[in-house]
Order: sequence, then structure tokens, then C-alpha cells
Amino acid sequence: MPISRQSLRNLSRQSLIAFGVFVLLFILVDNVLMPWFTEQGKSTAVPSVVGLPLEEAKVMLTQAGLVPKEAEIRPDKQFPIGTVAFQVPPPNAEVKYGRGIYLTVSGGEIMVSVPNLRGKSLREAVFTLERAGLRMGDVQFTPSEDIFMNTVISQSVEPGRKARSGSSIAIVVSQGKPGEKRAVPNVTLKSLTEAQRLLLQAGFKVGAINHQVSQDLLPNTVIEQYPKSGELAVFGQAVDLFVAQKVDPRATMEN
Repeated sequence: MPISRQSLRNLSRQSLIAFGVFVLLFILVDNVLMPWFTEQGKSTAVPSVVGLPLEEAKVMLTQAGLVPKEAEIRPDKQFPIGTVAFQVPPPNAEVKYGRGIYLTVSGGEIMVSVPNLRGKSLREAVFTLERAGLRMGDVQFTPSEDIFMNTVISQSVEPGRKARSGSSIAIVVSQGKPGEKRAVPNVTLKSLTEAQRLLLQAGFKVGAINHQVSQDLLPNTVIEQYPKSGELAVFGQAVDLFVAQKVDPRATMEN
């Protein structure tokens, strides 16, 4: 029985469709499935994304065949807010394609509220700043007829304002009435750091620091002070310190 012209047309159309489907499947297998199977089991070096903005880091990892994952956001003073501060696995580690890379994002520096120091004693001001995550900065002393000795008059950053954690706050402290004196504390045989802290809390400044060679004391131990312990000095006066210095072995050998 002869095939009609309409049947031939339908057969040709079906053949073309089948051929088109075959071509599409070939392209899919050749360009998608085969590369995917080929990459399985292979490893790649993890690129370094530390310091990059988060979105840029994600793009770089994705292009490298890896999967970016956000781990956490934490304060970090080294990296700007919104950038990658840490990654796991680390840069250049060999991992399988498709491995998840965990990114820790910087939340920026910790900002703290500056406490009110006015009216506090110098000692209280030091402790208050430490509790707030701040440090005592420059301390200036000035005579005052109205404000008691050793009382904070003003501060460099107003109370309630934000400051970076660990930053310094300078203050002005009353010396009391002009010429008013108090006893100098004993800081001999203290470490230099401890001596500075004790003098500051007592309302005195550290003056000249002179080093002397000592074979008996640890380096940076206070050997002598001037004014001496117990002597009366104007509040806010500088106290000079003589501090032990380590003996240079080379100098000993030369002698």
C-alpha cells in the first residue's frame, strides 16, 4: 500500500524532532553531565578570601567549584565590618570540588559606652574605665578651690558617647587648693608597671625613669624613688624612679 504524502510529512517531522532531542541530549551530556562526573574525586586548592567583602568571597569560591557557607559574625578590629575575617578550611588547602567553605564575617570593632568619671576619685576612675573595656589615658592635674583633691573634674570623651574598646580616655583631676600636699606612696621593689599604677592611683605622675645595672633585682624593678616614700609632695607632682636594668653579658666579658 503506497504511503501517503501526509504520512511522509508526519514521519519527517517526527524524525526532525527525534534528531533535535538527540542533539540536545548530546549537548547536555557533553557539557554538563560529563564534566560533573569527571570532576568527582578531583581536588582543588582553596582560594584565600580573607579580607574580601562577603559577597565577593562567595563569588570567588563558587567560581572555584566550592560552596561558601556563613559560619558566624564576630567582632574583629583587624578587618572592616562585612569582610571575611577567617575561613575554614584555610587558604591553599586541598579539598574536593563541592566542599563547603565556612566563612567568619567581621562585625567590626567593639564599641562601648564611655562612663561618667566626673566626681569620682582617680582610683575609682581607673577601675570604672577598666570595667567598661577602656584604658586611662593622659592625666592632667590642676589646682581647684572648690573641688576636692583627687577628684575627676573633666574627661576627654563625654559620658554616653561610643568609643572603641581598649581606647584611652584622658582626664583632668583636681589637685585641691594650691600647694596642698600628701604623702608619696612606697613603690620601691615594685615592678615598673605596678609602680606606675600605684603612683597614678595615689594622685602622682611618673617622672623621669632612670635605669641602673643590677645583678640582684629583676629587670624593671624599682630600686629607688624621689621624692621618697612618706615624704609630702604636691598632689599631681612627678615622682622620679630608678629602675633595675639587666646586665649585658657582652659588657661583662669585655671587662
